[in-house]
Amino acid sequence: MGNVALVGNPNSGKTTLFNLLTGSNQTIGNWPGVTVEKKSGKLKTNASIIIQDLPGTYSLSPYSIEERVTRNFIISQQPDLVVDVVDSTNLERNLYLTLQLMETGTPLVLALNMMDIAEKSGKKINIGKLSYLLSLKIVWISALKKKNIQKLEKEIESNQAEYTYPEYDERLESALSMIQDTIRSIVPADKLRWYAIKLFECDEQINEELQLNEKKKKDIKAIIETAEEIFGENSDSIIVNARYDFISKIVEMSVISTDDFQASLSDRLDVVLTNRFLALPIFVLVMWLIYYLSIQTIGTMGSDWVNDVLFGEWIPNYVTSILKSLQVAGWMQGLIVDGIINGMGSILGFVPQIMMLFLCLGILEDCGYMARIAFVMDRIFHKFNLSGKSFIPMLISTGCGVPGIMATRTIENEKDRKMTIMLTTFMPCSAKLTVIALISGTFFPNQSWIAPSAYFMGMLAVVGSGIFLKRTRLFSGPPLPFVMELPAYHFPRAANVLNQVINRASGFIKKAGTIIFASCVLIWFLSNFNFRLQAVSQSKSMLKTFGTILAPLFAPLGFGDWRATVAVIAGLIAKENCVGTLRIAFGSGTATAFAESLRGTYSAMAGYSFLAFNLLCAPCFAAIGTMYKEYGDVKWTLKAVGYQTAVAYLVALLLFQSYQLVNNNISWQAVTAVLVVIAVFAYCLVIKKDKNEQIFEIQDEMKGSTII
Repeated sequence: MGNVALVGNPNSGKTTLFNLLTGSNQTIGNWPGVTVEKKSGKLKTNASIIIQDLPGTYSLSPYSIEERVTRNFIISQQPDLVVDVVDSTNLERNLYLTLQLMETGTPLVLALNMMDIAEKSGKKINIGKLSYLLSLKIVWISALKKKNIQKLEKEIESNQAEYTYPEYDERLESALSMIQDTIRSIVPADKLRWYAIKLFECDEQINEELQLNEKKKKDIKAIIETAEEIFGENSDSIIVNARYDFISKIVEMSVISTDDFQASLSDRLDVVLTNRFLALPIFVLVMWLIYYLSIQTIGTMGSDWVNDVLFGEWIPNYVTSILKSLQVAGWMQGLIVDGIINGMGSILGFVPQIMMLFLCLGILEDCGYMARIAFVMDRIFHKFNLSGKSFIPMLISTGCGVPGIMATRTIENEKDRKMTIMLTTFMPCSAKLTVIALISGTFFPNQSWIAPSAYFMGMLAVVGSGIFLKRTRLFSGPPLPFVMELPAYHFPRAANVLNQVINRASGFIKKAGTIIFASCVLIWFLSNFNFRLQAVSQSKSMLKTFGTILAPLFAPLGFGDWRATVAVIAGLIAKENCVGTLRIAFGSGTATAFAESLRGTYSAMAGYSFLAFNLLCAPCFAAIGTMYKEYGDVKWTLKAVGYQTAVAYLVALLLFQSYQLVNNNISWQAVTAVLVVIAVFAYCLVIKKDKNEQIFEIQDEMKGSTII
């Protein structure tokens, strides 16, 4: 045996178990949808066994991408063994997937996870009886506390996982038997029951795959119609009800619950934290506190030391003395000290703030609060005809836009998925945090609202864009109902939180050592040489020439200076480059001198306009490449990039020009710009609706979230 698949519901502890079995270090999140693609690793106790961590799924019906990935792997790749990770605190829901896995005929072992939590909640599971009733090998584990993992490893290695198919209602079994007789000659014997059930459910993918002749199609249709007439329901409902009837009987005989009518601590907390009126103000307060700690206080202490002492004095002075002693050429000294050290130092100086932000977000994620935010935001999103499921990729994007874009695979509706890809990078990622920290610390040192306002600016851009885009033909249609699991609250696990902080911070530092390093070298070269490759002052450099040509485009936004212009362009490579480019363009010096140069060149509102534009405009090349991969189309990618840049320009224009008017800096250009932007926004929000959308609004009486 060499191929083992880990399968389970979202948030069942599957990735935690995968890390234990393989020694890997995959991301763990206390909300559904963290795993969006297949991951592989070798079993620590037996390197010949490959463990595949498949995306979490509630069923094997191919509605979303993660469901298709999981189903196709099990049916097409035919693993030697499937380990079904079951959350024992939600046994009824998890066993629905178990029955579907049993229907495939694939060797199966049940890993009953979170048994300790189930017992604390008052549930007692008779594992022996449950194993007998399902005819499955069951191993209880606690992936979080690393309990009984060795026994599961032995079961994986032994691969003694035979079982009998679950039998449903006799009338249903009769219909399935007749379908099996019809297709017996064209499907593998070990998958006969699976194909029969899928044909009974009228699964389109299976119908296309088998390409049955007209006679067989007619016979199967007659069997299904007869069954529907007997049961008084459509065929897929018959199967669903049969599975749940089977599960309810098993749970009734093997589970004892002592506190069905007692509210848990999680339930009592949710009364407040998901309250219709209190949830959003609490979320705003929490995010303000996170950015206050990261940008204004604790994180800033570390960043000030790194900027002013480490990269401001120690490293430049030490390197300069070495270079002089070695009699290195002046231009090379300038490249190393002014280009590389100053450029990268200005970016690495924000690592303490980024680590503090990730620490706070990691705590919120691991304790279960972020899952509640997705639920709370669904209420708001639904009011604007958006899917609450879109908010999960946006939460992930606060770390990096690339996995955030990839997380849109969990969205079943293709239009909603494409729109979410377009809007996800509006959220400020770790790279944009460098711009947030620079602007807030330089122009608004005593204002604690600047940094969190960037976060909520991204959310407002998402909501406003959703209103507009949903009224266009490209994205019109109702959002799907949002059903998600709210995991129980628990104290954050130090190992998980620190792992997230280290992984994300190290990813940021690695980028600084590769992409940003190369960018700093290129920017220094462009700022110190002319087109004839002669060493010149910055005023005659290629960089200033490029910036001067494009600067008029950004003049209405308040930063029509060549240095800010080239910083924006460099930000397309990596958003951190915005800071590094400005540092190189303004010359060497301490962080304090750099800040004074910025304040002397740009007004505070111009700085905020610069922040707004870089937050909302087209993301870095890596994120754009991921967009292309997910869209699979150049035109869609260009539409997304063009739309993001247009929104960024209009928002920055409105902010700066409105400020000019408020401060009596009245000019016909400012008045015209504000009126045009307001007119554009007004048109976008009241644009005539498609007839289809009007119909959808009439029909959409089931808006809202569902908590599992």
